[in-house]
Amino acid sequence: MPTESLWPLNVPGIAYGGDYNPEQWPLDVQLEDVELMREAGVGLLSVAIFSWAQLEPREGEFEFEWLDAVLDRLHAAGIRVALATATASPPPWLTRKHPEILPERPDGTVLNQGSRQSYAVSSPLFRDYALRMTRRMAERYREHPALALWHVDNELGCHVPHDCSDAAAVAFRRWLESRYGTIDALNTAWGTAFWSQRYDSFEEILPPRAAPTFVNPTQQLDFARYSSDEQLAHYRALRDVLREVTPHVPTTTNFMMTTANKWVDYFSWSSDMDVVANDHYLVSRDPEAHIGLAFSADLSRGVAGGAPWMLMEHSTSAVNWQPRNGAKRAGEMLRNSLSHVARGADAVMFFQWRQSAAGAEKYHSAMVPHAGRDTDVWRNTVELGRILRALAPVKGSRVRAEVALVVDYPSWWSAEAEGRPTDALDYMAEATRWYRALWRRGVAVDIVSAGTDTAGYRAVVVPTLHTVTDRDAARVAEAAHAGASVLITFLSGIVDEHDHVRLGGYPGAFRDLLGVRTEEFYPLQEDEVLTLDDGTRADLWSEKTHLEGAKSVRTWADGPLAGLPAVTRNSVGRGSAWYVATRPDEEGVAGIVDALLAEAGVSPAAAGLPEGAEAVRRYSDDGTSFLFVINHTAHDVEVSAAGHELLRGEDVAGRVTVPARESVVIHER
Repeated sequence: MPTESLWPLNVPGIAYGGDYNPEQWPLDVQLEDVELMREAGVGLLSVAIFSWAQLEPREGEFEFEWLDAVLDRLHAAGIRVALATATASPPPWLTRKHPEILPERPDGTVLNQGSRQSYAVSSPLFRDYALRMTRRMAERYREHPALALWHVDNELGCHVPHDCSDAAAVAFRRWLESRYGTIDALNTAWGTAFWSQRYDSFEEILPPRAAPTFVNPTQQLDFARYSSDEQLAHYRALRDVLREVTPHVPTTTNFMMTTANKWVDYFSWSSDMDVVANDHYLVSRDPEAHIGLAFSADLSRGVAGGAPWMLMEHSTSAVNWQPRNGAKRAGEMLRNSLSHVARGADAVMFFQWRQSAAGAEKYHSAMVPHAGRDTDVWRNTVELGRILRALAPVKGSRVRAEVALVVDYPSWWSAEAEGRPTDALDYMAEATRWYRALWRRGVAVDIVSAGTDTAGYRAVVVPTLHTVTDRDAARVAEAAHAGASVLITFLSGIVDEHDHVRLGGYPGAFRDLLGVRTEEFYPLQEDEVLTLDDGTRADLWSEKTHLEGAKSVRTWADGPLAGLPAVTRNSVGRGSAWYVATRPDEEGVAGIVDALLAEAGVSPAAAGLPEGAEAVRRYSDDGTSFLFVINHTAHDVEVSAAGHELLRGEDVAGRVTVPARESVVIHER
């Protein structure tokens, strides 16, 4: 796991900056950039992410002089650099010479040059070129004083999470042989007796390309695992070159840990990162996008194992890739940034430093906007620099949470696969349904993997853990026996790691823990809504559940299952195990969460805050703490606190006012 000892950012306060793309601009603008960076207090920049075509305009001909000058200027200004391997997009000469490195969709469509990430990550030929470029970068800049961190590639798996090219077929077979050892073991795991799919050798296996109907579900699940692992293998290969040449420089790559980025299992990558970095962008259409931001930040901290992490990218205002790209409102960018810091970020960075005049992202906001310095965006850029310098004491402190929420990428993949009881299930919507209720109650949440030891938490929420190993199921049970209040929702524990149904009744792996047995699923139709005995409503899902030791908390008041349990609770060891066999409405979720937290003895970070305000506390090793209160509402709020308010530089005690759409950070002593 990442450790603080590897935290590389020796800059004042929380590290501040963004992606810097000087190759887009003439020299006079680059010189102005340095002066503006000083004004804003920028201390860290990602450089050369998409520079391969500028650095190697023709094969074997390198032009590093412009980048030398950029790094020298940044160093002279006291700015450190997260230097990229420059491999995120191959130059046109490479794809023209070797079109076989291009990625391929399941239907055979080849993804060509003219965008970015136009490479098959499994291509040995592309890997060789990328390794050569990485070594060139490392050898040239190994001793440069501006170098603080290596930025490997960029957003791996973002645009091409699954490649079905011939190179991918070879790599997939190799991965399968390593996983299973023999073709007989694979046939058993994949259930190939169904539909005459038995394989006689690994050479017969293909990626899940377009087929007449459903592709083997375990083949699809394994291909998702392979694809995540192959992206990681690419990272490792480049990282290993960097470690060989510059063992003193940490490495990372920017993750995309959000509810939309499905196909990389970031928990399985975390131990390979010297520091975890994440990119996050608000969803303009979501009126509660700040809660989605909090989820992403808590997930980033969870993947980092609780250690400080980097916000590598977010936006000063609008993005350019959503259907309608809304500008951020007054104070929103500052609140967004502070929310990330509150939840463990020790770096706040943006895409990008200067808004592009040309190219596909020219309408994406930046720290320096098209309209220049006389803008709210620039004034906010400068103000955020001041704020982050004031937060210097926060650096290195950590969040402590009493509630864990389990997120599992293989369950996301399998629960939403074709041929399931309902195709209306949205795995991340189920996870965030429970997260939002916890956020509204002001409790800190660690988002953890299914294999995490959760026995130290007071409450553990396990939404739709569809695919689960025996070991991971036992970890959940251990938490309950140790005293936690564990809540498990529908469609959990149903299949093992091979996507084989656990026989004997649902919810399979959790049947004994929960003290229930479901004999049949009763998925609800699109417009079908049922009522529970407390008057709350539920949709999407119901099931015919029988009590086998548990007690009923909610029963069905109508529908074909009237009188049968819909929510149950089972006493287990020193704790309890709750089961929610449906999708309750917001009121229903709130009632269940309130009961769970009361039973577990979990309290909010700050009492009495209205909905729309959040409070998070970070703790230092010296015993002091930092209370972040972020007010997303249009009204002033008050909070009880005592200490030194860092943003305004004043001592406070008693009731502290947090102005509308602003924040306070109190160093509690």
